[in-house]
Amino acid sequence: MTRSSRIPSSASLSAAFLLTFVLNSMAWPQSQPSNQKAAAPSSATKVPAPKPAPTVGESKVGEAPSVLVQLNSALEGLAAKVSPAVVQIVVTGFGPLREEDKSQTALIVRQRAVGSGVIVDPNGYIMTNAHVVEGAQQIRVALPLPGGDSSGLVPIGKRRILEAKLLGLHKETDLALLKIDETDLPTLPLMSQQRPRVGQLVFAIGSPEGLANSVTMGVVSALARQPDPTKAMTYIQTDAPINPGNSGGPLVDMEGSVVGINTFILSSGGGSEGLGFAIPARVVEFVYQSLRKHGHVHHVEIGAVAQEITPTLAEGLKLPQRWGVVVVDVQPDGPAGAAGLQIQDIILTADDRRIETLPALTSALYLHRIDQVVKLEVLRGKEKKTLYVPAIEHRDQMDQLLDAINPENSLVPKFGVLAVDISGDLAAKVGSELRIPSGVIVVGRAAELITPETGLQAGDVIHQLNTISIDSLATLRTAIGKLNTGDPVVLQIERDGGLSYVSFEME
Repeated sequence: MTRSSRIPSSASLSAAFLLTFVLNSMAWPQSQPSNQKAAAPSSATKVPAPKPAPTVGESKVGEAPSVLVQLNSALEGLAAKVSPAVVQIVVTGFGPLREEDKSQTALIVRQRAVGSGVIVDPNGYIMTNAHVVEGAQQIRVALPLPGGDSSGLVPIGKRRILEAKLLGLHKETDLALLKIDETDLPTLPLMSQQRPRVGQLVFAIGSPEGLANSVTMGVVSALARQPDPTKAMTYIQTDAPINPGNSGGPLVDMEGSVVGINTFILSSGGGSEGLGFAIPARVVEFVYQSLRKHGHVHHVEIGAVAQEITPTLAEGLKLPQRWGVVVVDVQPDGPAGAAGLQIQDIILTADDRRIETLPALTSALYLHRIDQVVKLEVLRGKEKKTLYVPAIEHRDQMDQLLDAINPENSLVPKFGVLAVDISGDLAAKVGSELRIPSGVIVVGRAAELITPETGLQAGDVIHQLNTISIDSLATLRTAIGKLNTGDPVVLQIERDGGLSYVSFEME
């Protein structure tokens, strides 16, 4: 599933043809220029007799250079190595039948979509794109066949298809973490410490148009592409052919390490035109660890606020440059203030990464490890200064709830969630912000449980189960205990200030 798509063109194969041409040119002996004389052989050199030229019509052709044979063998080995860790994701849900005429009442039908994912832990943890699984009623994962058997059509009974649970998703990075009940699975390492290089050979593996375990080859076309200037996310650009269904699959290097997660293409016709974009592995690693541990992504902060410099701002404040990022607020008791950061300091670099836009600064802090200081180079007047600012973790309301829960008392196993009552200090903090000041707050999903897709998310407040009002975990458990397998479950929830229903069947 991709955000945009188009028809494949011959340009998408240029990398493969160019590589073959270059290697072929290097391997075959070159003819000697006519304006140079061949060096006379020494008396100690034995000159071999010239081989007869092939006759006209002779069918035998020269053998392929050994370097091409080695390259071919390496590519075959790479495909066999990485394919077992790439899965096909089949998502079912509900959506409009047509979107052409939005003035008419939409016809809602059951929809099916196919994407890709990569196994990052042998115990069944899979990373994919958030847009592949967002809104899904059911998520299934098709594992590759043992031994890499991909020839011909695979009988349905031979495929290993498992139910998957969505542990968490992060819309800002378009990443999601799935869990299947399986162990000892093949995995691919994330290349999070080494930056990819422009021109580096890469391979995209996934299920374009539902064709599982398809491998395409290309190069890294560019780094740090930022399609939306208002967002901090930057992407790896590649010309490896990517099509709908590749979303969530890995972009790997010649060692089989994940360089990035294929996410979207720029296309006008629906297929690949050699403009594919992948989320860098360092972002994937960061989000994976956060989703696995917390169910959502934590943010780092330094106790300061910055904004982009405009020519008017620079002129009014007499700043030394008319572009970049300037500090506009420093918390007196925060780490930035303690480290010496001041208002009107212009941030030049963060962790040795050049900062010229606010998204660049946001990105640098977003991926910063909590156990390391932030290295800032700033311009104060005409003087450059280097500051080392301790990083602190941004603590939102959900983080506070996670600290307060007791897994033994908070677990709701039939729904596969951890929840807490709205009472005591929690009621004082959040009660006034709710439409209905009572209920049960969903804190997160239980990773060890494979349960039906309930549609519940962290932060949801459950107010009602079918016709029963829910004011505590005890009430919720009692209501669940009266349900049988196959019974309908309709939960009235409050999410982002609005009331809605989620429904499913008991299992």
